Amino acid sequence: MELVPLGPGFGVEVKGVTMLDVATDADAYKAVREAFETHSLLVFRDQPIADDIQVAYSRAFGPLELTKVASLGANSFYSRLTNVGQNGEIVPQTDRQVLVAKANALWHTDSSFKKTPALASVLTARVLPGEDGDTEFTSTRLAWERLPADLQDRLKTAVATHSYANSRDQIHPDLANAEERKALPPVRWRLNWRNPVNDRRALYVASHAYAIDGMDDRDARQMLAELLDEATRREFVYTHKWRTGDAVMWDNRAMLHRGRPWDYGKERSMVRTTISATVADGLNEVKPPVVH
Repeated sequence: MELVPLGPGFGVEVKGVTMLDVATDADAYKAVREAFETHSLLVFRDQPIADDIQVAYSRAFGPLELTKVASLGANSFYSRLTNVGQNGEIVPQTDRQVLVAKANALWHTDSSFKKTPALASVLTARVLPGEDGDTEFTSTRLAWERLPADLQDRLKTAVATHSYANSRDQIHPDLANAEERKALPPVRWRLNWRNPVNDRRALYVASHAYAIDGMDDRDARQMLAELLDEATRREFVYTHKWRTGDAVMWDNRAMLHRGRPWDYGKERSMVRTTISATVADGLNEVKPPVVH
């Protein structure tokens, strides 16, 4: 297996091992898992992309998340991200599916708004619109290491509130519907996540976060915005330009990502599977203390 560096201090292209190898061979899984823990972002090129291969690969890393209510692929393992309607037509820009794509252009980490957050996401390219529709990534592990020591100390015990509605409301007041708001109430997580494999911490923030325990609303939002700004400085961002056959996996504990716009009159269809975090991934540490 060969690892080719991609991003500024994170991310590798994996060569010599396929997704199917990882799903079926313990040694291949072990090698790729080690690369995932170290580099946070893995790119596989020229893969035989299919739903069953993607799920088999993803399942090797942990329990799979079911896609949330009111989504394409709801209650399955597949989140289908597309601007194509049920009858094969390109939907208008006012359609919910396009608004969801626009919301994904906010810097975020997947599923920080869920009762069980995500360890990792796997995204595969099914139909691409041409040159645009890139995905950008940045390391919140490296962002954490750039923070001054006194701020790190404050953030080790700080707790933020995340909500699906908070990020969607930034795009359109009706994008998060009543069913979603009921199914996804606000959740609280520490503002850092320690990886138990290598003892490295990462800043745990997202566009879903809007409050910090013990801070007034305006100050909390300002701090969260400043942390996002620091993490996403241009010189620390890797831009992935998609090719057919690409599969990209990232560590949601230690990465932020966002989708970039494209000509919404052209089809772009992607499929994401998401792996839930477990105790072995440091889940208990990112949970806030229980208030009695």
